Amino acid sequence: MIAVCRTRTLRTLHADLMTAEAEAEERRREAEIVTDSAIRAETALEELRTELARTTADAARLEGELETLRAQSLLDTEDRQALRMLLRTVRKQNALTDRVYVLFHRGALHSVHATLDAAEAAAEAEGAPREGWTAHTPGAALPPAAEVLWRVQPLPLGGAR
Repeated sequence: MIAVCRTRTLRTLHADLMTAEAEAEERRREAEIVTDSAIRAETALEELRTELARTTADAARLEGELETLRAQSLLDTEDRQALRMLLRTVRKQNALTDRVYVLFHRGALHSVHATLDAAEAAAEAEGAPREGWTAHTPGAALPPAAEVLWRVQPLPLGGAR
């Protein structure tokens, strides 16, 4: 079968074909641009996912370090508190170390103590009476050592402040 068509129809069809081909070419270019954009978006998305994974790992590591530092901070605080307490104790003891209290039993050295109370408590633990302790007046003569059952005598420490 042969179809007969007029020239005008043929020209119109030819013009429509050219317009359709131009439009198709434009759509192809747009499709290429969209495809390139999609590829770039997908690449950017992969890079962002990689960066997110790296950041998540860093955050987990930093959380672990933070926990360790918090625990260390608590230990440091406890250490500082203990050191302050020890320093207070040492300062109190340094204030009292200008003399020692020597406990004599019938004139013989029995023990040496940091405080008068500690010396008296040691004598009482050995059987000395709880009362009757008298203080020696500085400059007064001491009774003979053999006559005194228990005696506490303060002695200054040489070179101590």
